[in-house]
Amino acid sequence: MRDELEKLVAAGKIQKQHIEPLLALVQAGFCQHKSWGFGRITALDAALGRLNIDFITKAGHTMDLVFSAESLKAITPDHILVRKHTDLAGLKQEAALHHLAVVKTVLRSMGGKASADQIMNALVPDVIGSDWKKWWEVARSEMKRDGHFTVPAKKTDAILFTEAEVGIGDRLGSDFKTARGLKNKLTVVAEMLKSVDDIRDKQMLNEVLATLNHDIRSHLHTQTALALEAIFLRDDLRSAASLPEAAPDELLAKDVWSLNPRLVEFFTELATPKHRRALESFRDHNPEWSSLVVLMLNLVPAKLAGECARILLVDKKGPLLKETLAKLISQHGAASELLLWLGKERGDHFADILGPEVFRAMLSAMERDAFNERKTTRLHDFILEDQELLPELIGSADVEVVRDLTRNLQLSPVFDDMDKRSLLARIVRVYPQVQSMITGGDKKEDHTILVSWPSLERRKSEYQKLVEKDIPANVKDIALARSYGDLRENHEYKSAKETQKVLNRRKGEIERELSRARGTDFVNPRTDVVSPGTKVTVTDMTAGRTDVYTLVGAWDGDPDNSRLSYMSPLAQSLMYKPVGTEVQFGGDEPSRRRLRIDQIEPANLTV
Repeated sequence: MRDELEKLVAAGKIQKQHIEPLLALVQAGFCQHKSWGFGRITALDAALGRLNIDFITKAGHTMDLVFSAESLKAITPDHILVRKHTDLAGLKQEAALHHLAVVKTVLRSMGGKASADQIMNALVPDVIGSDWKKWWEVARSEMKRDGHFTVPAKKTDAILFTEAEVGIGDRLGSDFKTARGLKNKLTVVAEMLKSVDDIRDKQMLNEVLATLNHDIRSHLHTQTALALEAIFLRDDLRSAASLPEAAPDELLAKDVWSLNPRLVEFFTELATPKHRRALESFRDHNPEWSSLVVLMLNLVPAKLAGECARILLVDKKGPLLKETLAKLISQHGAASELLLWLGKERGDHFADILGPEVFRAMLSAMERDAFNERKTTRLHDFILEDQELLPELIGSADVEVVRDLTRNLQLSPVFDDMDKRSLLARIVRVYPQVQSMITGGDKKEDHTILVSWPSLERRKSEYQKLVEKDIPANVKDIALARSYGDLRENHEYKSAKETQKVLNRRKGEIERELSRARGTDFVNPRTDVVSPGTKVTVTDMTAGRTDVYTLVGAWDGDPDNSRLSYMSPLAQSLMYKPVGTEVQFGGDEPSRRRLRIDQIEPANLTV
């Protein structure tokens, strides 16, 4: 073949520099063109000066030899493109069983260097389908342990492949020395921790600890959170590698907390996976930790709020946590991120807090967010996506509370009409009674009720007992029952959950009643007509007898002693009618009674 090409040079049909590229194309048997892609070389016709190629979209295509030499790239049979077009089934099987072998094929095809995206484009979807992400996680993990690959910290940087194997300790030691900045160094140290059993060079590890100690000291005042992260990794590496004990002058976690950093800023700068450990460290070095952690709750992202709540619960600071949450919710001061966490959590421990007021607080938080420069829609999106959130929050509420909540939702600007209709439909599914007010058939009424001061205090005491004793005790019962195991056959758990519904329903009823109640001593009632606080003498014209009734507050009725709640059916038939008026009371004839009001006077109540 070379002789034939030499003759073409002598004849002036090609140049001498074209010989080697043409020989490489013929010997490889496969090629790649920038526009036409992969091709199989079938023949070189020296007489006509043409190269015959089967491209994917151009079978039997012929090209001038000069043009072929200058525009085609020869690729060998082990190239990823050749493997895909000549042995796809075998390549798929290899990808399923040997991740690294396929990655090596791709990297060798690309000159030993390629980014993750370039590798993905070479394999998806022909070789690997929808499970690419899972496949790549395994392959990446194997590459980090293999001595032929250099896997960069940044996913956008190129992965390098070398035929000569480099020990993992040597590679990570080199990576650490070339890493710029403490943050990048810590990334390498994290890799050392994962492979510490395979690293034999203890001297190198000691040098890493010395460098970390130097960087910790230089970053302590400028990047305090990063310094703490370095302290954690340094201590972990020393322990895992069984290295000598710390030097006396080595900085510790307590030195970080002694600086009294601004906690919100500190934890915001700290890597998310380190939040739990940092909180535990803060707890161990600050006796006032709990009061400071609860202050963070409303100022940090949802995940961090969850970590703050977790450590408070673990250390038996649950009452402080719940008191803080209840106060923020009742005052509509809870931030959207805190409410997002609470909505996702929705655990039994917070059963006495979760209710309609939480959703009302969510609306308020989102309305405030609309005016923030860095507003977020995370809570907004969560409410729409979680189909059961709203029904669960209102499940045991008084219908009047739900009506008020429905009005709030209708007037709220945070949801567009379509989303608002979706949320209203969820309310109607639980409370069909509110359908009329959504469609416009409901009229607002005055629901204020009059009660005596003693009965108002009794109802408040009942509410206080529910909130402070009964519901917390029920939460403990649920947690205890849950610990017994399989919830499907756990009768104690089911019973405790049913009790929870009853208690929460009663809590909602009392809240609604207290919001409507107006205390009074019924002094100087109206006597020109029947009214609360009056004694009424009536003649039962049906039975032919005289009865005397005292109209008392809504919660003070005692029918056996002729003391009628002014809201009772009999009292309502007499209300606001003057002396001499005849009324009918009761059902259909013959049970209906005819009554005549004979006298109205102050009752001088002492309830």
